[in-house]
Amino acid sequence: MLNGLWGTEIREEVGINIKNESSLHNQIKSWYGKEDDRFEVRVGDYIIDIVRDNQLIEIQTANFSAIKNKIKVLLKDYPVRLVYPVCKEKTIITVEKNGEIVSKRKSPKKDSFLSLFDELVYCPELINEENFSVEVLLIKAEEIRCKDGKGSWRRNGVSIVDRYLLDVFQSKVFNNKEDFISFLPKGLEIPFTNKILSEVLSISVYKARKISYCLKKMNCIEAVGKQGNAILYTVKPSN
Repeated sequence: MLNGLWGTEIREEVGINIKNESSLHNQIKSWYGKEDDRFEVRVGDYIIDIVRDNQLIEIQTANFSAIKNKIKVLLKDYPVRLVYPVCKEKTIITVEKNGEIVSKRKSPKKDSFLSLFDELVYCPELINEENFSVEVLLIKAEEIRCKDGKGSWRRNGVSIVDRYLLDVFQSKVFNNKEDFISFLPKGLEIPFTNKILSEVLSISVYKARKISYCLKKMNCIEAVGKQGNAILYTVKPSN
């Protein structure tokens, strides 16, 4: 019922453009939009999801690398907010090609605000732009998969067909590099290595490297030496 309601609102606003966007993208757009917002507005060479007063709002469910050049161009003349939903809870429904449901299960993966770094790693320098902000939504979603043999080998050929928004638990806006310092937990040993950061946050070293890479590009932290082969980082003084 929620899916149908949100989908209808977007169709009224954007017409045929809905065919080019996922259900999740459209439902987030409808949930996020306000009464006086304008949807699917052409600004220069680009179509913008939402225009709110003078602010341009783009919803990106994945692949920041595909939108970073667009944002860089728009930032020259407008404040831009990137809205990024991550799944705190997800139900996976697998169907046959004829639509028959094969299975329904809850995903063991639970994303958090830290999941932002999985995408931000492709464009961390955007945070240094005065007119840029990113808002992360922690959501509950439903993912439809099809046993069509066309999907990734990691899923044994099962394709992800669509995703649907069920609920939004929480949102958080990051306006500048100071907001990102909050990702470094209190009590973190300074200077720290990626291994230490991973242990304190209970994440993989691989993910900790993404965080430190982004924070370094934002001028939040800097390398101050090595501990064996591991780079030591410290928090950079505020200007």
